[in-house]
Parts: sequence; C-alpha cells; structure tokens
Amino acid sequence: MIRWPHAFHLLFYVCLATPSALAALMGVGGGRPLTLGLAAVMGAYYWLFVVRGDVERPRLHPMIWHFLVLLGLLFLLVRREPIFEVAQFGMCPLPWVMLPRKWGYAGAVALVLTSFGAGGRLAAVASDPRVLGTLVANAGLIMIMGMFANRLIKEGEIGVLEERARLAREIHDTLAQGFSGIIAQLEAAEQAIDDPPAVRRRIRVAKQLARENLGEARRSVEALRPGPLRRARLDMALTDVAARWSAASGVPATMAVDGRARPLDPEVEATLLRAAQEGLANAAKHARARRVAITLSYMDAEVTLDVLDDGRGFTTEQTGGYGLTAMRERAAAVGGSVTVESAPGEGTALCVSIPCA
Repeated sequence: MIRWPHAFHLLFYVCLATPSALAALMGVGGGRPLTLGLAAVMGAYYWLFVVRGDVERPRLHPMIWHFLVLLGLLFLLVRREPIFEVAQFGMCPLPWVMLPRKWGYAGAVALVLTSFGAGGRLAAVASDPRVLGTLVANAGLIMIMGMFANRLIKEGEIGVLEERARLAREIHDTLAQGFSGIIAQLEAAEQAIDDPPAVRRRIRVAKQLARENLGEARRSVEALRPGPLRRARLDMALTDVAARWSAASGVPATMAVDGRARPLDPEVEATLLRAAQEGLANAAKHARARRVAITLSYMDAEVTLDVLDDGRGFTTEQTGGYGLTAMRERAAAVGGSVTVESAPGEGTALCVSIPCA
C-alpha cells in the first residue's frame, strides 16, 4: 500500500534537488555556495520538522510557523536563482499536509505569491497580461495538485479508521470470545468443586480453549485471516467450529450445507465464519440454548448463513451489543447484511446474507 505522505516527501526532495544540481553546474562566483547552502538548510529543515514530525493531521500552531519558514527559504532561493521556482511544485502538498484543511487554500495562495514575488513578477502583472496568465495558470496547477493531495490524505485517514475498526472486530472475534469460553469453563469448574473429575475436565477444556484462541490471535495478527479457513474450506471450517463449540459448551450444534459449495472471496468467507462464531458465542453466553443449528446456503446470486437456537430469546431493543455491531460492519464491508429475529422465550434466528457472483 502506498503511503502518500512518503510520496509527498519524495516529490519535495526531487523538486529541490533538481534546481540545486543545475545551480551547482551553472552558478558562478561566490554566490553558488550560499545558494546551495540555503537549499541544504531548506532540505534539513523539512526533514526535521515535516518528515520526522509525521504531520498528517496537525494543529495550526506550531506547523504554520514551519510552513512560513519554508516559504521564506523558498523566497530567498528563487530570489537568488529563478530556477528554484521548480521547488514550489514539490511544496504543493504542504498546505494540506502541514496545515488544517480550512487553511490549505490560503497556504496554496501564499505559496504561489511567494514564488512569483521572489521572481519579481508580481509588479509586472498589471502591465503584462502574459505574466497574469502565467500566475493564474501556476496558481490553478498548484491548487489542483494540492486538492489531489488533500483527497489522498483524506482517503488514507478513512483507510486507517476502517483498519482500526477491522482490528477491533478481529480482537472481539478472537480474544473476547475465547475469554468468555474460558471464564464459562472455570465458573463451571468452581461450581463442581466437590467433583474432582468434572473439575479436571473443565480445566482441560479451558486450557484447550486458551491454546486455540492464542493461536487464533497470532494468526489474526499475522494474516488477519481466520485460522480454520487456512486449513479447510468454509463448510468444513464451520463444521469444525460447531463441533469444538459443542464439545466446550455441552450444547449440541449441527452444521448443514444447502446448495453446491463453491469457493468465495476470502473476505466473504471470513465474514461468514466470524458471524457463526459470534452466533455460537451469544448462544452460549446469553441464550441458554439447548440446541443450535447452523446452515450455510449457496444460491446463484448470494450466500447466506443462518444460526438458529432454541434459547430464551430477547427483544429487538436488546440487539445493540458490540458483537452484532461488528458483525453488521463486517457484512456491510462486503456488500452484505445481517438480520436478527428473536422474541422472549422463542429462540433467536441470525441470518447473514452476502451477494456473490
């Protein structure tokens, strides 16, 4: 994945190094060392306060002062050697990278005016229409490039937020569910303290759950793909999940496939597997079910997963937990939807539907 701030930094240094190299070849007299020294100072300042500062979403202060210092250095360079006007194009993203977005346009205008003012062309705008045309063209180009940079930064931030939400769902679907199962086993062992064989069996199951979820958490961090799907097809993975959940909870869980099984997009398979795990976890934690049935249905235009239990059910006002919210977010990310039907004393029906080719 491209990290756009890195690309912006590279653009800045290319646009600064190019005129510096030309100035080194074309410069004469004692002015050349000073010009190249100013360019080196500008590059060092940018490295210290922009690159190392990692300023993707800065506050106005103190970044505005760093931006103004860079404008001042640009002014001096262009004043000494007009070829350094090239550097302004490397600075196009800076108003949006260094300043809050509402200040980005003002920063872009300041950048254009600084470059033209240093070149002595602002005074000629009134008398020479060509200079005005060049100013407008440069301003438009820099504004377009800056808006493009702004769009990339915004998309990058949205991607970060989506990735954080996805990681939160992964943590919930692995660690949180695993801890719930371990706690349930330890509570059962505590209640059966006078029955040593039962206690040992519960502890053994708790240890097995801990190992499995530790491995699942490691796999999620490494590949963010559920471990069962790395070993088997979706239907087989669901069968294995149901069997292990049944052994741990003592509640019978069946798994059935309707239609001809076929490969699906990995993200779709992960979504369905996590939905099944969430449905089973809720059946064990809240429903007090005596039986659970999972059905995976392959249809022409969509695939559905149904998790049915005969537990105590709940009212529709009680469906706002994080697990269901995360499930809906997962399904929405692949174009699917989640429906939950339940009523007190009538069990729960969870259905996840995802379109597929």
